[in-house]
Amino acid sequence: MVTHDLAEAISMADVVIVLSKRPSKIKNIYKIKLTNRSNPIENRKAKEFSYYYDLIWKDIDYHV
Repeated sequence: MVTHDLAEAISMADVVIVLSKRPSKIKNIYKIKLTNRSNPIENRKAKEFSYYYDLIWKDIDYHV
């Protein structure tokens, strides 16, 4: 699955791959391990969710 929605990626995937800017290359690979994995909505409530969100967000080259 390809998405630009970080919360969606963490809540649905076992692995999240962050790509660099163009030309894109694999920048980092994160293995997502959530306790009590259930469905995407419930997975967002997992205690590890915010840890992964903050960690991956810092790795994304995003400038407002």
